[in-house]
Amino acid sequence: MKYGQIRKMDIANGPGIRTSVFVTGCTHHCYNCFNEAYQDPAFGTEWTDAETERIIGYLKDKTIAGLTLLGGEPMQNTEGLIPVLETVRKAVETNIWIYSGYIYEELIKNEDRKKLLSLCDVLVRPSFKDELKDPGLYFRGSSNQRVIDIPRTLASGEAVLLWPDGR
Repeated sequence: MKYGQIRKMDIANGPGIRTSVFVTGCTHHCYNCFNEAYQDPAFGTEWTDAETERIIGYLKDKTIAGLTLLGGEPMQNTEGLIPVLETVRKAVETNIWIYSGYIYEELIKNEDRKKLLSLCDVLVRPSFKDELKDPGLYFRGSSNQRVIDIPRTLASGEAVLLWPDGR
């Protein structure tokens, strides 16, 4: 797995000050994607155990509210991200947000994507739509995107939204 960047402190991709990991590789190719360079799976730096230890160190800082995964497309990086999140979950108590262009129903049909989803707390989905862009929305760029409580959704079988009105 490759990544484009790790932000120790990020305030745009979830509540509070968060650590954000931007993986590379995405086949969605959303129009006006804000991370177009990260669509290329060959772009970026190879992930190693050192990066996992670095983000765990960041997450131990009491000012960090959680971890956010985005990219690129995290759900196209399950092979790399699942072991990272399993290690993070064992090392530190934190909440994990994940952004994906896939809809929830697609994710739960794929064993690896469902596993990655189960290691996270909040899903922001699906792909950004330029024609629905709304800078006033919480933690997402367009009005078609939803912020989903993953544990409650997996338990009930139906999407449980955080901020149903988007603001």
